[in-house]
Amino acid sequence: MKEFNQNHCSPVTANTPKLTENEIEQLKTNISGWETYTKEGEMRLEKTFKFKDFNQALTFTNRVAQLANDEDHHPAILTEWGKVTVTWWTHVIKGLHKNDFIMAAKTEQLRGEL
Repeated sequence: MKEFNQNHCSPVTANTPKLTENEIEQLKTNISGWETYTKEGEMRLEKTFKFKDFNQALTFTNRVAQLANDEDHHPAILTEWGKVTVTWWTHVIKGLHKNDFIMAAKTEQLRGEL
């Protein structure tokens, strides 16, 4: 995971290939607890983080949002009392790219800082 924490997202175009299932499985070994699933025909990477209250969940949400802006790669974030669900995928290719795993690792790092 440390390798991913130090990387940054790279530009992606509609012609950039999606990750294969084998590549996804290999990259998942670098991040703990993240699940993949398909929604609307697009593979996504998701994890729910638990917190002691809404304020801590909101603080985490805001940190993930700032990270997303810094990297120009934006997730779906669902903030609820005591939990935040973060979902990464690369919209332009309608699937997963290495950027999503970089951002998942960076999200993990943010959680560890709270």
